[in-house]
Amino acid sequence: MTRTLAAGIALTIIASGIAKALWGPAALMPAAVFGALSTAIQLAANWCNARWVPGPKTVFPKGWLYGMALRLGGVVLFAAAAFGWGALFLPLPTAVGFLGVIVPLLFLELGTMR
Repeated sequence: MTRTLAAGIALTIIASGIAKALWGPAALMPAAVFGALSTAIQLAANWCNARWVPGPKTVFPKGWLYGMALRLGGVVLFAAAAFGWGALFLPLPTAVGFLGVIVPLLFLELGTMR
């Protein structure tokens, strides 16, 4: 969990810096907020995977399902922020913050599950 948290914080800083460099200072806050949200979602998904460990004959583990539901909830929050508060959460910087953190953390999770 600490590895995921450290990677999430580092990726949030990187994604926020990229967003600020591309779209200016107004892009810093949405990228940082959704980077932090992605980190929290991934930590919760890791907790679900550890909590509901699949049995020997389980085809579709509960922890994986709950983790994917959390990630889908993040996509819904992204859409709500981009459409509801478009002036504050600019769509492209918000997407860079969300996807720039959650996708690498997914690959990190795959590497630790083997």
